[in-house]
Amino acid sequence: MKTVVHINKLFPKHLFWDVDMSSLDIEKDRDLIIPRALIASTPLTFTDDISKLEQIYSKATITRELKETKERISNQICLLVARRYHIKKFARFSK
Repeated sequence: MKTVVHINKLFPKHLFWDVDMSSLDIEKDRDLIIPRALIASTPLTFTDDISKLEQIYSKATITRELKETKERISNQICLLVARRYHIKKFARFSK
């Protein structure tokens, strides 16, 4: 039995400004959902933002998608993810 997750109930609509949130599939669209869920995250909101993702995805899936995305996830958020999951630091942008 496939679990139904309503992305529009977990995440703010403005993060998915260019797609119909009701049409997102948590498996097929994870490369969009995961980065968008963290794109506006800050150190103050990170714990809440990442916790919502962890309800749907594994730590490995979250990390993989963040490392591969072309979305503009800040290096600060990447560092927070690495610390939370006790993995090697990674960054989206060179300093």
